[in-house]
Amino acid sequence: MSSILTRIFITISLIVSTTACGTLSTIQLDATGAEAERYARTQNLTAEVEELAKPMVENGHTPGIVIGVLTPDGTQHYFAYGVADKTSGITPDADTLFPVGSLSKGFLGVMTALMIEDGAFSWDDTLKELLPEDTPLSDAASKITLRQLATHTSGLPRQPMTFQTMTSFIKYLFTGESFYQHLDDKYVLNFMSSFSAPAEIEPHYSNIGYGLLGYILELKSNKPLDLLLKEKITAPLNLTQTGYEPSEISGYSQRARGYAGDHPKFIRRGTAVPDWDFTTIMKGSAAIHSTARDLLSFAQAHLCNDESAYCSAYLDTLKVRYPRESKAAAIAWVEDNINDHQISYQVGVVAGYTSYLGLDVKSRTAVVVLQNSFNWGFDIGHRLLLRMAPTAETQAIAYRTD
Repeated sequence: MSSILTRIFITISLIVSTTACGTLSTIQLDATGAEAERYARTQNLTAEVEELAKPMVENGHTPGIVIGVLTPDGTQHYFAYGVADKTSGITPDADTLFPVGSLSKGFLGVMTALMIEDGAFSWDDTLKELLPEDTPLSDAASKITLRQLATHTSGLPRQPMTFQTMTSFIKYLFTGESFYQHLDDKYVLNFMSSFSAPAEIEPHYSNIGYGLLGYILELKSNKPLDLLLKEKITAPLNLTQTGYEPSEISGYSQRARGYAGDHPKFIRRGTAVPDWDFTTIMKGSAAIHSTARDLLSFAQAHLCNDESAYCSAYLDTLKVRYPRESKAAAIAWVEDNINDHQISYQVGVVAGYTSYLGLDVKSRTAVVVLQNSFNWGFDIGHRLLLRMAPTAETQAIAYRTD
């Protein structure tokens, strides 16, 4: 490969490596606490949401946005602005269906934890133990554990940095079409046959890692992810608008349509872009569609406090396995310490959509933010959680006492 092509490949690799997830921990969020003090005085949640969300629509950052907020008393509040579909002019609401991208990993993490509670395998089991004997694995790949896959500490890249990935991504920049279409079972497993671990293992976001996680769950349960999701999460929580196959969800006809935002780079902002389909092995990583109502209920399930195996599995996913001040790694969740508040969150950016799910366990609050535009600006959720935190912590103590 010529030096020019090499430089192009490196540049594209860096761009691809930032696509599909991000962190909010480097953003200065209410550093002085003034916003939290204002909320403590007014406790006007509607005003706080409108201040943050309305400009997103009015400035053309996204055609529509839906926000769900869980308060310490267990009440769910919903706010929606703009349109779900520019053509029809449909207004979004708490039950508007969105592709949620990498928030799918949170559901997969819970399914894994529930299967561990059932004794199907353990977090310390390796790929060599979990995959069929004839699976071609490099020595480094064979030693990767289930815990490492689930915490993004396996050393696996976001996606294989191959020539095919590069060309697919370049096409995506101009068309908006998925650059994961070539990542089928054969391609991913072939990549694992030559995988070489980096010298230092630390959290490094990996979509193929969660692809492998979903693949393992299907192998060990002998059930497709669709059925596992229903049995272990959506049916018990009564999440009627969440699934891997959007056309089978009742709200599909009124779903949000996706539009270009910060990505794809060479499509004008606000232009409709195609939805993405995922291969079987990448399904668990990013294929779920859901609504603000279902996502907030899913977040609320993590605030359980009984001694059931079900509750234990949800709480297990929130435990930090790789501690640090920002981007501490739990199971699918990332935890940031901001202004002495621990915020657990997940972010998904895919096709023409951006999703955020944040949880403040101490305050017993949660926020979901769904946009029908691909944007890197997804700090609204953190801002709301931090504004509510001091007041909500006091309220949460009172509710627990009662």
